Amino acid sequence: MVELMFPLLLLLLPFLLYMAAPQIRKMLSSGVCTSTVQLPGKVVVVTGANTGIGKETAKELAQRGARVYLACRDVEKGELVAKEIQTTTGNQQVLVRKLDLSDTKSIRAFAKGFLAEEKHLHVLINNAGVMMCPYSKTADGFEMHIGVNHLGHFLLTHLLLEKLKESAPSRIVNVSSLAHHLGRIHFHNLQGEKFYNAGLAYCHSKLANILFTQELARRLKVTVMWHGSLPKLVMRL
Repeated sequence: MVELMFPLLLLLLPFLLYMAAPQIRKMLSSGVCTSTVQLPGKVVVVTGANTGIGKETAKELAQRGARVYLACRDVEKGELVAKEIQTTTGNQQVLVRKLDLSDTKSIRAFAKGFLAEEKHLHVLINNAGVMMCPYSKTADGFEMHIGVNHLGHFLLTHLLLEKLKESAPSRIVNVSSLAHHLGRIHFHNLQGEKFYNAGLAYCHSKLANILFTQELARRLKVTVMWHGSLPKLVMRL
């Protein structure tokens, strides 16, 4: 009986997550930032900043005076958001740059352009992600969730790490999810070719965010801080 129930639960997981999403969002939206710190002269990159958490984060940082880069796959949508933030905050230093985390060529092009354009990078916020996608692969052949949510940000962080070190004190913020508790790293099935479930693929990628953050912090000999009920792991360099 138990053996029959487990596959059924896996099939129902995406539906259950979808149905519970409004209640989960309501529960997690109660956190309020009470800091009044201003950020003039600081340079920030926010991935996936044209919608959701990324957009609100970029708006708040612009309100505090930072120079904010919206790193987005959809540049047209990003430009509309940038104008909205500029109008709302009065900060004209809100810039849009193309970044497709499902393509390592795009990631490398973004990093190359940014490093040529800016002398400093004080905050990197790895926020962008995909959730419960039908099975597909990135331009480089990785399963979409692990490719975008983890490997894309892994490469981006690696390419910008020296600039972050040079700009210290600086921060790396990796946005994960409570779903990481359901994740497992199956090295024999990393690309989901033997077995695939969209909901679990998302959970696995969010666990990878946590493990990446902890290992990077260990190598850099810095502290990881957890913020809020939605795991946001912050490394201080």
